[in-house]
Amino acid sequence: MGFKSVEQKIVNEIAATLDNIAVEDVEQLVAEIEKAERVFFVGVGRVLLSLEGTAKRLAHLGVQTVVVGQITEPAITENDLLIVGSGSGESSFPLAIAKKAKSFAATVAHIGSNANSSMKEHTDLFIRIPVQTKLALPGEIPSVQPMTSLFEQCLLLLGDSIALMMVEEKEIDMHSLWQYHANLE
Repeated sequence: MGFKSVEQKIVNEIAATLDNIAVEDVEQLVAEIEKAERVFFVGVGRVLLSLEGTAKRLAHLGVQTVVVGQITEPAITENDLLIVGSGSGESSFPLAIAKKAKSFAATVAHIGSNANSSMKEHTDLFIRIPVQTKLALPGEIPSVQPMTSLFEQCLLLLGDSIALMMVEEKEIDMHSLWQYHANLE
């Protein structure tokens, strides 16, 4: 298969998935981000890479973001939000961090594909990215891509969508955002 053929399959999968994310859940997540003192992010593997992209973009908007495990990570408090990325909701490290964050009364949001995972008991908000899982849940978007690629792609685009929602809501001048861009490059 050629590039154009697989590219179109991927784009179609992403569009179908993003179209099936509940708008009200995303709006609630934006509200939690805006009221939090700091927004922490945790995930593993490619999910973490997608979350790091979102953390960076939100930092450009003036949101105080922290990736769990970074050397300058401060203590989480009841004024903070933890965003957990885990498709299955069963990954041991994000699950342990969510539990720990709740013990400090932080708000915890889980972005995943399985609403009835072990993560459920430690979260305040769930945003479902309805991608294909090994559980074959109702409403899953099938994928021809390897493993969890579709989840990771949609997670990054969800983060970019949230950032643009905040830009439009606050009527932020896009050019002014460059003041927050890394300048030691």
